[in-house]
Amino acid sequence: MSRWEELTGGTSGRDFDARFAALARGGKDVHGEARLCAAFVPVGARVLDAGCGTGRVMIRLAELGYDCVGVDLDASMLAVARQQAPELPWYQADLAGFEPDLLGMAAGFDLAVAAGNVFPLLAAGTEATVVRRLAAALRPGGLMVAGFGLDEAHLPVPPSITLTEYDGYCTAAGLTLVDRFATWDADPYDGGGYAVSVHRR
Repeated sequence: MSRWEELTGGTSGRDFDARFAALARGGKDVHGEARLCAAFVPVGARVLDAGCGTGRVMIRLAELGYDCVGVDLDASMLAVARQQAPELPWYQADLAGFEPDLLGMAAGFDLAVAAGNVFPLLAAGTEATVVRRLAAALRPGGLMVAGFGLDEAHLPVPPSITLTEYDGYCTAAGLTLVDRFATWDADPYDGGGYAVSVHRR
């Protein structure tokens, strides 16, 4: 069982979506992840939203003209995503067992994004496997962009993965670090409790 399932019980979709809808109504920018991803690949690029949740990031990228696919384990989150954008491809799958061919899609994504603390909320011990699976889904030269908390102030669960560990998993999967930010607005990383890492296959 993933830490996300332990935390939410798999019934979090509507509550999660309502929280971001309230932020948007209050004038908060909720599209930083999509904006950063769009800065790295041209319009029309194939994007894999790994741990897509209710689809906030992917729906925005699709609106901007990207060819997107969303994958998540949580059925309640995917139900909201499918309701909001039924025309987009949403797949229920465990990222630790992610194989594009088995889901009826081809590999060769230009970018894979894992936003929303995907890696700290995976099942313990599966982090390296998920990195390897996502790296394999990228075309040569493709990018993996992952943002997650590193301390209790930035996570709903105890910290479970360090940047050193994450970089090690990426290196083992054939990925090279090309940039790291402190936020999805591309502020320089200064060693704080949240990091957005960009690796290239």
